[in-house]
Amino acid sequence: MMESILIVCEGNICRSPMAEAMLRQSMPGRRVASAGLNALAGMPAAPYALDVMRLRGFDVSTHRARQIDRALCTNADLILVMDRRQRTALESRFPFVRGRVFRLGEYTDFDVHDPYRQPRFVFERCARLIELGVSEWSKRLRIV
Repeated sequence: MMESILIVCEGNICRSPMAEAMLRQSMPGRRVASAGLNALAGMPAAPYALDVMRLRGFDVSTHRARQIDRALCTNADLILVMDRRQRTALESRFPFVRGRVFRLGEYTDFDVHDPYRQPRFVFERCARLIELGVSEWSKRLRIV
C-alpha cells in the first residue's frame, strides 16, 4: 500500500505545498510531504499560493520549504512531480527512485507549470490543475 507520498516541485513554495495540503485532506491516514529540487530551505509559501489556498479552505501559512534529499526519497512509496523535466532531474539525481516517480498530471497527461513570480491568476490556474491531479491520484490510490 502507498502509505507515504512525497510531492516535489522546484522551490517548494508554490505548487508542492498546495498539492501537499490538497492530497493530505483527500487521503487521510497517508503520510504526505513535499520538497523542492532547488528549495531555499525555510522559506514560507508564496503569498499568492497562501491566498488561493485560503480561498479553498486550506491553511498553508506554516509551510516552510525544504530541499529534496536521499532520506525523503527513500521513505516515499510514491513521488509526484509537476512536470516531465522534474521527473528526469529527480531520477538522474536519485536513480533508485525510478518506478516510483510520476507526474501529478500523469493520468490526464498534463504538466503543472511553475507560477513563481507570476500574477495571481496563474496561481489560480495552477491550483485548478493541482485539484485535478489530486482528484485523479486519490481515486487511484483508494483502490491500492
